Amino acid sequence: MRLGICQRPEARNDGGVNSSLTFSAVLLAGGHSVRMGGDKALLPFEGRELWKRQWALLDELDVAQSYLSARPEQTWVPPDIEVVRDSIPDAGPLAGIAAAMTRVTTTHLIVLAVDLPQMNAEWFESLSDNCELGIGAVGRCDGFYEPLAAIYPCSLRDAAEQAQLSDERSLQRFIVRAGLAMKSREISEAQAGLFENWNEPSDT
Repeated sequence: MRLGICQRPEARNDGGVNSSLTFSAVLLAGGHSVRMGGDKALLPFEGRELWKRQWALLDELDVAQSYLSARPEQTWVPPDIEVVRDSIPDAGPLAGIAAAMTRVTTTHLIVLAVDLPQMNAEWFESLSDNCELGIGAVGRCDGFYEPLAAIYPCSLRDAAEQAQLSDERSLQRFIVRAGLAMKSREISEAQAGLFENWNEPSDT
């Protein structure tokens, strides 16, 4: 199934059609997985490595560009996959997002963490309905955002770079500071399971 959110016309308030929104994606797989005791990207899930499951999910979205955020020592990355490297090592997921934003040529960036094995393409399709030029979308539950399965406007590129350089790397605070550039939508009880993540062996 391809949801085809690669390019979607944006409706104007007057009922006309503005320029199209375009989407790229990055899979964040560069964490050290200390609590897991091994690379989470390589954990088996549904008969394949977890990163392959997530990469296939992004492929369903038919985005314009796909990138994998990984560390240099993660030598399992196939040569035909475009990799982005953090400009500041060990700076957390914001660094991976910032690195991807420097590469993309689209209006928006879909972000997916490797350790969300229940996530599905329909979530991103629903988020894309909330996006506009310069505006992304993120889920929220109990007052907290879910920034690792979200869509960011690439107009936040400079803000992401500045945030990691200033050591202010919390994605919760980054989204708050983005203000109107990030729309939030409440995560329903039925959707809550999509955000169950794997941090340690007992989670698998």
